[in-house]
Amino acid sequence: MAVDELDTRILRLLLEQPRTSVREYARLLGVARGTLQARLDRLEREGVITGTAPSLSPAALGHPVLAFVHIEVTQGHLDEVGEALAGVPEIVEAFSITGGGDLLTRVVARDNAHLEDVVQKLISLPGVVRTRSEVVLRERVPNRLLPLVESIGRSVRR
Repeated sequence: MAVDELDTRILRLLLEQPRTSVREYARLLGVARGTLQARLDRLEREGVITGTAPSLSPAALGHPVLAFVHIEVTQGHLDEVGEALAGVPEIVEAFSITGGGDLLTRVVARDNAHLEDVVQKLISLPGVVRTRSEVVLRERVPNRLLPLVESIGRSVRR
């Protein structure tokens, strides 16, 4: 989907001021509320905007340990294991990947012992051959999309 300069400005505002009203966004952008709403609807319909939920901190929810767990799966069981992963609340994301392993999960835990319990649960799932864990020491670049949006906006203006 192609985004133009107005779309880029809208996305920037959504990222920088997520709790602002549509009316206020329209005022800040200098466009009619109807124009803004039409743009938002299109961005949602085309999958650019995927949600409006608040961003939550697992650490503040009592799960400060973050690990990436690679999971190797028995051939032909990827879908079954993927469905089983959805039932593990400590898994906050899971991806099919290339390279070492078949799945990459982002796992949160209360402490290292809890992380070990989660990994043991994963190992016991039917179809899981082995796991490999990497514990995060410190976040260096937080999840962000604004630099990407700004880069797209610059390329649109050229």
